Amino acid sequence: MQDRWTAKMLQLHPDSPLRNRDFLFGVATAAFQVEGACATDGRTPSIWDEFCSKPGAILNGDTGAVACDHYHRWHSDIDLIAALNVDAYRFSISWSRVLPGPGSVVNERGLRFYLDLVAALRARGIRPVVTLYHWDLPQYLQDAGGWANRTTCEEFAYLARIVAGAFGTMVDFYCTINEPWCAAILGHKDGVHAPGHADPEIALAVAHHLLVAHGLATRALREAAPHAQVGIVLNGGPVEAATPDPMDLQAARRAEDELIHLFAGPLFAGRYPPAFAALSHPDADLVWPGDMETIGQPIDFLGWNYYTRTRVATRDGQKNLFQTSPPASNDVTAMGWEVYPQGLACVLRDLASRYPLPPLYITENGAAFADCFEGGAINDSARVDYIGRHLTVVEEMIADGFDVRGYFYWSLLDNFEWAHGYDIRFGLFHVDYCTQQRTPKRSALEFSAMLADRRFGAGRAMRDRQ
Repeated sequence: MQDRWTAKMLQLHPDSPLRNRDFLFGVATAAFQVEGACATDGRTPSIWDEFCSKPGAILNGDTGAVACDHYHRWHSDIDLIAALNVDAYRFSISWSRVLPGPGSVVNERGLRFYLDLVAALRARGIRPVVTLYHWDLPQYLQDAGGWANRTTCEEFAYLARIVAGAFGTMVDFYCTINEPWCAAILGHKDGVHAPGHADPEIALAVAHHLLVAHGLATRALREAAPHAQVGIVLNGGPVEAATPDPMDLQAARRAEDELIHLFAGPLFAGRYPPAFAALSHPDADLVWPGDMETIGQPIDFLGWNYYTRTRVATRDGQKNLFQTSPPASNDVTAMGWEVYPQGLACVLRDLASRYPLPPLYITENGAAFADCFEGGAINDSARVDYIGRHLTVVEEMIADGFDVRGYFYWSLLDNFEWAHGYDIRFGLFHVDYCTQQRTPKRSALEFSAMLADRRFGAGRAMRDRQ
């Protein structure tokens, strides 16, 4: 099946399971990465606004103050989404735009932005998929302890009730938390994401509280939006040892536990992996009675974000320390991530062998490359090839009986790529950050054509209108 992508064009087989109209094709963004307008209409700072102000935290000193100016340009951005012929658009809520300060007072102007966005999407036949938390915790909550403070879990459940109550029946997909591993580990153990802490003990407390918050928000969503499907989004790929050395093999197991099972274990098996069993020790005073039941209540779907596999080796000869090793091949993206499509199937097959999984959505998959204009166009054939090869794996998984129900490309637009600032571009649309001009890359044209053929038959694609 791989050979059909050698021409670097996207085209579904007539009998592809991805032609099923119940399969959701979409694109994704996150609030802080695209919205800008960080001090507009009552929004207050998030931990990422604060992190961006720290010298050296973000490449080139970039900030999310303007980003893609999506807050002001969302009408035309919805035109871009519609032109892609996708079924759905996954976006996140800026918590401090809706609840800008302590005291639970709702910012109606901030909430109106999302209500208008959702209404416009539905008017275009595009299903909104709402992520409640994509890492931008309000700074006022961080000042009170952030995710290390258990009260933040209740604050998150309140956000869920407010948002779902306002949206009513207009939204039927909610993702509670996006990639809790990134929020806990990158933000609190490695210190490379906001809020920039480097304390392993705090990171584990944050991981647990994120899971409790997911559980409390799930209950709130069930009450406020009983019609909606609720899930969480995890991330990762296969974790492999860099060498057959027993220490490296042990490092790989530890890294896999931290990346995947620290979150999947409580969600689907009601327990932490053995390497993190201390979390549940009575003396730890972290896991309260009833927490595991709250975390492990049934969800309607699992979102999975996949980009690459990870190779690790032991660090400093210590059994519980590990470090990332170079990729196994030279086929890498601008992030230095190995292009390894089969890893998507590997990680989900292993997950399914360990846990009873709900239906799956690939909620993020994408690649950054050094996109260049040539004759006024961006011929990002490497990205086209990347998408095609990963869609082939999704087809094969469905053929093997996996209940995969959707695929969302990351991302709609080039945007603020966290600690990498604006140097890294994942978008189907190129963004000129000086003029905010959006330009469709070849990947956008191919993606649109593939989905137009799926939906209408040939001839209704964006590239036919260029």
